[in-house]
Amino acid sequence: MLLLSQAARIKPYHFLVTADPQALSAPPRRVTRGRRAVALIALALGLAGLAISMTAVAIQLLPRHFTAVQQRQIENWEIASRWQTMPAGQIFPASVGYQLPAQVLQGASPLNLDALRVGIARQSGCTTSAITAAAAAVLRRYGCEAVLRATYVDATRSYVTTVGVAVLPTAAAAAAADAVLTPPPFAVAHRAGASQLAAGVQVVRFGGTAAALYDYSRQVSASFADGPYLVMYAAGYADSRPRVPVASDRYSYAELTGLAQGVAQSVASRLAAQPAPPHCPGAPGC
Repeated sequence: MLLLSQAARIKPYHFLVTADPQALSAPPRRVTRGRRAVALIALALGLAGLAISMTAVAIQLLPRHFTAVQQRQIENWEIASRWQTMPAGQIFPASVGYQLPAQVLQGASPLNLDALRVGIARQSGCTTSAITAAAAAVLRRYGCEAVLRATYVDATRSYVTTVGVAVLPTAAAAAAADAVLTPPPFAVAHRAGASQLAAGVQVVRFGGTAAALYDYSRQVSASFADGPYLVMYAAGYADSRPRVPVASDRYSYAELTGLAQGVAQSVASRLAAQPAPPHCPGAPGC
């Protein structure tokens, strides 16, 4: 009876509290949500760090992209350095094709001819390679570094030409020097004799048995700028005859100018050709 009376005194909610072990051990919901949020933030930060690291690696491994200004600078540098990096035999090839205009031949098509290289002169200074002291002064004024020269003849060895390349620091300097060396057409029309010829390259005289054959008087002379190069040429008869008014002989004048211009244009196209767009090979650190 005593036990029953004591059990009757225990209130019902006391049984519920002590009889629910899960209710006693379960953590609060706020703590669980907080841990989950921290874990998600840590995961997000980790993924962001991984993405940044992968981007940095990709930048190092992928080809570099140059700006337009950088690309022009690289291309200009490549063109300006060709006179030093390109072999002389490539600048002045063994043979160069040129054409005689159809109207000179009174035919329907031009005549294809070949100029043959006699020899390549050693690299020379700008003072000794100019035909006059005034021309040498012009080259020095605009920063001439060196002059490359070679001599060619036509297939019949009747005409001979020397092509010289003056190396200037920039395309603007080459164009300015050419403007001074090339007289205006209206001024030439009022001159006579050798003064009609533009000041330009000194002809190359080779020694040996062929010396007399290629020691010639200039009949035509001109120059033009292409990139940082001032290309000058002079042409004449291979038999060393004195200067004559070749303009009155239409065929001879066309032959001489065609030979000289053909070789000069060929040399200019090799030195001043537009290079391929620069690109980075993609190696790390490039």
